[in-house]
Amino acid sequence: MYKSLSVSMMSLLLALAISNLGVQAVQFENCGDENTIGNYSLVEVSRCNLDEPACVLKRNTNATISITFTSDEQLPELKAVVHGIILGMEVPFNLPNPDGCKDSGLECPLAADTEYKYSTTLPVLKQYPKVAVEVKWELKSGGKDVICVKIPAKIQ
Repeated sequence: MYKSLSVSMMSLLLALAISNLGVQAVQFENCGDENTIGNYSLVEVSRCNLDEPACVLKRNTNATISITFTSDEQLPELKAVVHGIILGMEVPFNLPNPDGCKDSGLECPLAADTEYKYSTTLPVLKQYPKVAVEVKWELKSGGKDVICVKIPAKIQ
């Protein structure tokens, strides 16, 4: 009896594990710390299927990233700093336009305690390797982190 019960229990656990594999959804991680002066309320990535565990970035296309955020302080400037985290190593990603106040839907200075939407489009180049990557996206002002978000992604 115990043997058949344990086999049944193992079958049930295996079935649950397999069924849960497909229900992971994209989760954006706040990587800010106690010194971060802002918060984000929404992250959007073009063509990202939120039911999948990572946003798919297709090579030889453009991806648009939008972040809705507020800051506790007035921001005279805004700079985007992006890293790809692959196998635990942060690799800098040079944006075509790191100036968050230019061609991003924002005009600096930005007032404190006001909601803003930063948006930028970047190329996903054909020469990028097909890898899983965590994209660490920071918005900074005057040496301070305004927001930091990690975006799970897969380059295909």
